[in-house]
Amino acid sequence: MNPKLAIKLLLRLIGAVILFHLAILLKIIPYKVTWGGRLENDIEMFVFEMMSVLINLFLAVLLLIKGKDLSCFIPMKVVNIILWVFLFLFGINTVGNIVAKTLFEKSLSLLTLIFTYLIWIILKGTEKTHNKT
Repeated sequence: MNPKLAIKLLLRLIGAVILFHLAILLKIIPYKVTWGGRLENDIEMFVFEMMSVLINLFLAVLLLIKGKDLSCFIPMKVVNIILWVFLFLFGINTVGNIVAKTLFEKSLSLLTLIFTYLIWIILKGTEKTHNKT
């Protein structure tokens, strides 16, 4: 798979994840099934869900910059470093979801594993492109 396709797939998945978090914010999906069931009230849910939406939007912007669909003042080296951090976080999150208590959160390990794999493709694929020049 080439990095451009991986970016497109990841952007679509991020869109779906953002819709999921918005459904929680709108109470279409109960927040008790997320965050390990640790959220105690609507205020905690709002803070955690808004953070999730903002982080996902940030990742989407980074991917648009990486794919050269968005020009920005952030150097590509910084974008790559931040993507490596996301790769690490999604990898750790995959392990956390695998050992989660609920089946719903266990099933999310597949999604975080896909995110990890796609970010790896993006980083390694563009690294190969830069090394050829």
